[in-house]
Amino acid sequence: MKLPVRSALLAAAALVVATACTPQTSANSASGTDDRTGTLRVWLFQEVGNTPKAEVVDSVVAAFEKAHDGVRVDVEYIPVESRAQRVKAALNDPKSAPDVLEYGNTDTAGYVHDGGLLDVTKEFGAWPEAKDTDPTARRSVTVGGKVYGAPFYVGVRALYYRTDVFEDLGLAVPKSLAELAATARAVRAARPDLYGLVVGGAYTYGAMPFVWAHGGELADADGDSYTSRIDSAAARKGIEAYTALFSDDNCPAAKCAGMGGNDTVTAFAAGKAGMAIGGDFSHTAVEAGAVKGKYAVVPLPGVTAGSVAPAFAGGNNIGVLKSTSHRTLAVGLMKALASKRTQGALFDAMGFLPTFTDVRDRAAAREPFVAPFVRTLAAGTKFVPASPAWSQIDSQQVLPTMFQEVVSGRKSVTAASADAAKKMDDAFGSAG
Repeated sequence: MKLPVRSALLAAAALVVATACTPQTSANSASGTDDRTGTLRVWLFQEVGNTPKAEVVDSVVAAFEKAHDGVRVDVEYIPVESRAQRVKAALNDPKSAPDVLEYGNTDTAGYVHDGGLLDVTKEFGAWPEAKDTDPTARRSVTVGGKVYGAPFYVGVRALYYRTDVFEDLGLAVPKSLAELAATARAVRAARPDLYGLVVGGAYTYGAMPFVWAHGGELADADGDSYTSRIDSAAARKGIEAYTALFSDDNCPAAKCAGMGGNDTVTAFAAGKAGMAIGGDFSHTAVEAGAVKGKYAVVPLPGVTAGSVAPAFAGGNNIGVLKSTSHRTLAVGLMKALASKRTQGALFDAMGFLPTFTDVRDRAAAREPFVAPFVRTLAAGTKFVPASPAWSQIDSQQVLPTMFQEVVSGRKSVTAASADAAKKMDDAFGSAG
């Protein structure tokens, strides 16, 4: 039975009192002080429909303040789009920096490189709940063998499809990427008002499963250094498979080349596509759309029939800024915000997929829509290179540019992937 949000919040609050009082002994914060009173500043991401998230956080904060005399927690919700500028400014001016920060898991290496995140390896290792953390989520807070935060939630993508359209056309759910392409074209042929599989030239994490499924990789690691592999023969097969879907018989390049992930999900939710690659975090938007009650979700198939294409393991983490002057309190609050009970409450409130395997399994048992995403996670996921260069590669739109160059016909797969690989290697080299 699904826990009411209020009950989950009260349970989360109780856990905060238990975890936040644990003394910490490590002292690697840049401030050199560890005040046990005063104000803790917290930056969290502003969500679409943020109120349920804020209610969960408010409950955790209230319990934390009650357990610590003389302590106040000030929470600010910042736009995801402007996080890079806000965090950069905070790192340059520690007096304006928060003590606790929510950050995207692809930002970890960059923030560590810039000296922004506190090493919490000892505390994370001593935290009883940490043993149940999903291995992929744990890797997202790990750089150079050290832990720089606690996983907050995980996000993966799978295949959404229209059950009514498939039934009307007598189509079976595709079991391989080849069948996926054929099915997409069958939908488009029979229903020219629909995209078969809606794709986006700016949808990096919708495209990468095609590359990974064909045996390609973003980069190879050699110690702390990386070399791009996006131009390998295997990666090029995946790029070809994805970009071939930008055609008049599926998703015309003129309309789809500029689409990002949100655009493709919006199109599917509005009833304009037979299939889409969307995340567990897309469920609420699809439920609110025209296809409510007329869709289902399965893992995105791989090259071999019955296999699952590797998905990008997205999500967010909670960390402590190295500049904090409240080290013990900040680490305690980090664990409280990322605890099992809080993650359970956030799943109930927002649909965030927990990073703890046991909490996630219970969530899947309560809510059937979670099952295909859990199966996708279990089949094996991929992550971006743990290099500070990734933020530069991401912000420069290296991969979307590559896909769009191929889709537009400006460059061949060979030429576009070679150019992308050079840009990636330049970024890896400049990051040190």
